Amino acid sequence: MRSTELAERIGASCEGGDVELSEVASFTEAAAQSVVFVEHSRFLSGALASGAGGIIVPVDSEIANARGKALLWTRNPRLAFALAGEALARSEAQVGQVNASAIVAPSAEVHATCRVDELSVVGAGASIGARSHVGPGCVIGPGVVIGEDCNLVARVTVYSGTSMGDRVTVKAGAVLGGDGFGFVPDPATGRFHKFPQIGRLEIGNDVEIGANTTIDRGALDATVIGDGVKLDNLIQVGHNVRIGRNVVVASQTGISGSTVIEDGAIIGGQVGLGDHVLIESGVILGSQCGVPSKKVVRGKGVVFWGTPARPLGEYLKELATLARIARKK
Repeated sequence: MRSTELAERIGASCEGGDVELSEVASFTEAAAQSVVFVEHSRFLSGALASGAGGIIVPVDSEIANARGKALLWTRNPRLAFALAGEALARSEAQVGQVNASAIVAPSAEVHATCRVDELSVVGAGASIGARSHVGPGCVIGPGVVIGEDCNLVARVTVYSGTSMGDRVTVKAGAVLGGDGFGFVPDPATGRFHKFPQIGRLEIGNDVEIGANTTIDRGALDATVIGDGVKLDNLIQVGHNVRIGRNVVVASQTGISGSTVIEDGAIIGGQVGLGDHVLIESGVILGSQCGVPSKKVVRGKGVVFWGTPARPLGEYLKELATLARIARKK
C-alpha cells in the first residue's frame, strides 16, 4: 500500500513522499518496498543507509536528509512497526483456491476468497470466512465456524463445536476443541469412567495460538478464549477454562480445567495452574510459578514467583533468609 495510507493505518504522520510499501524488514534485508523502524537516534544512520523505501521514526528525531525515503513519524516506533506488519500482511492479494487433493464437503460454506491447501479436509456444514487460509493437512470438523482473515498454518485439527472469530492465527500442529481430561472414579471397581465432553470452544478475534498447543472444549458448556489472546507453543488449556481479553501465555504452561484468567494477565513459561484457579486482571506470573487448585491470585501489575506463587519481593526475601540459614549451618 502507499506510505500515506500505511501511516494512517498505524497512527503515524507521513513525510517525504508517497511510496509503495509491501513488507516490513530489517536494515540488511530491506528493499525499495520495505519499511524499517528506528527506536533510538543511534540507529538512524543505519536506517537511512538501508535500501528501505519507508522508515518509522520517533517524533523527536532530527533528520536533515531523508535521502528520498518516506518517513513515518510516531511516538512508539516498535508498536507502529508491528501494526505495519499486520496491515501489510492483510493487504496481500488473496486468490481463492481449493487444492485438488483437498476434500471439502458439499454442505460446507467456503468463501470464494479462501484458500484450502493440499490434503486438507473440511467437514459437513463447516463455514470459513473471507480471505481465510486452511494450510496443508488441516482437518476442519463438521459445523466448525472460522471467521474472516484467519490463517491455519498447517496440520491444524479443529473439532466440531469450535468457533473462531476474525484474524485468528493457528500455528502448525495445534488441536482445538478436543475432549477434556475428565473422569469419574467408581469406588466399587476402582475404574475411571469418562465424564461427558459435549461442550464448545469459543475463540474470539485477533487471537494467536502457537504450534502444538491444545485447547479442550468445555465439558458441558464452553471453553472461552477472549479477544486478543496470545498463546505460545506447547500450551495445554483444559476444559471449561475462560481466558479474558489480551492475555499473554508463554510456552509449556498448563492450565487446568475451570480456571479463569481475567483481562490483561501475563503468564510466563512453564507455569502450572490447578483446577478452579482465579487469576485476576493484570496479574503477572513469572516462569515456573505454581498455583494450587481453587486459589485466587490478585494484584494488578504485581509480579508473582515460585510455588505456591507469591509476590516477587516476598519470594526473594524467603530466598535470602534460606541463604543466611545455610551459611550459618
